[in-house]
Amino acid sequence: MRIGIVNNMSRETEVLLQAVARKPEHHVIWIGKSGADAVELCAKETPDLILMGLLAGLAEMDCVEATRRIMARTPCAIVIVTGSVQINAARVFEAMGHGALDVVDMPASGTGDLQDSALPLLAKIATVSSLIGEKDSVRRSPAPGNGASERLLRQPLIAIGASAGGPAALAAVLRGLPKGFPAAIVVVQHVEAHFAGGMADWLSQQSAMPVTVAREGERPAVGRVVLAGTSDHLTLKDAHRLGYTPEPRDYLHRPSVDVFFESVNQLWRGDAVGVLLTGMGSDGARGLKALRNRGHHTIAQDRATSAVYGMPKAAAALNAADDILPMERIASRLVDLVVGTIPSQRLPPVYQV
Repeated sequence: MRIGIVNNMSRETEVLLQAVARKPEHHVIWIGKSGADAVELCAKETPDLILMGLLAGLAEMDCVEATRRIMARTPCAIVIVTGSVQINAARVFEAMGHGALDVVDMPASGTGDLQDSALPLLAKIATVSSLIGEKDSVRRSPAPGNGASERLLRQPLIAIGASAGGPAALAAVLRGLPKGFPAAIVVVQHVEAHFAGGMADWLSQQSAMPVTVAREGERPAVGRVVLAGTSDHLTLKDAHRLGYTPEPRDYLHRPSVDVFFESVNQLWRGDAVGVLLTGMGSDGARGLKALRNRGHHTIAQDRATSAVYGMPKAAAALNAADDILPMERIASRLVDLVVGTIPSQRLPPVYQV
């Protein structure tokens, strides 16, 4: 794994170097002493993982601001390394709110064997390596028959939003996806909570994959479809778990597609594809734009096949969609993206208006 280290304490930097060196498969590709260094170095050579100290005393760009800028410009996995998670909880969690993946204690030095104190850090690095699926090796592995083709990272997330006309559009999309489709699918459909269970059962009859109502704490799973099922907003609570929240309370749509898309944008650590289907209003358009700005592939349904050309129209007006497609072509595009084509940001847009 290619690692960047950011710390303004030279002794802590040395401890991290010694700890990382205990695993020959890890390589430190650069070292920064400030948040500004981290942003600049990450833009020049984006690592798989950044081990970031709190950058105490650097108020102009501490770990929180550095994390925010990196995740906005050159996103990668960031783990905050601190001497005390409890004492520094506010800054740690604020950084995690901007996209830091996790936090770990700084290995102790001068008080025993570094090998033992480095174990939690090395375990965290191994976990991150598993989560990102060794991104570089995947990008270098061409798909059969096409030297330029590459696959998306393992276990991507398909985030779908829909409203008026959505059930039919969702059924058409799900019918076109094969059993065992290698992605997790989460759907936010504007529907009264007491209808959600019935809608999930109905969609299961249209789909080769099971469709269930999302439960609090549930993990998105490959080959399964989960549907928002309460009048609260469905969100990612962290990088792995779904949950519900009443906030924001003043949103017209409950559950809101924008709220879910924005949580994916902030917390999901793999590849994602955002899909906005037929519906009245503009819910989901801003969230789809945020996903596209982050480098995720985005799809909006076209005018001709939308029962109500509101939400996808708003997305098109914001230039939020890489592809604008008829309902019947969305599933095949998802299969292409997930199973055997180049990463979404390198694909030419497809317009079928």
